[in-house]
Amino acid sequence: MCRNIRTLFNFEPPASEREARDAALQFVRKVAGTSKPSKANEAAFERAVDEVTASVLALIGGLQTTAPPKNREVEAARARERSRRRFAS
Repeated sequence: MCRNIRTLFNFEPPASEREARDAALQFVRKVAGTSKPSKANEAAFERAVDEVTASVLALIGGLQTTAPPKNREVEAARARERSRRRFAS
């Protein structure tokens, strides 16, 4: 769906509210079909971002795993390597 939405669960340190809001914003932008709402739609857009953020935080807080927490730097390096291989000419 949205390539900019990243996995937020099972990281050390845990995902911040800012990371959850960024993911929610990307999701709402995708669903709305616009990156910046008109003034008439701004309140509904922001309300949706707030509600999705709350849902993301509730989901992350309720999930359980026995897997060891992931390291952000290691995951970022893996993503860069996948991208390099994918787009190599």
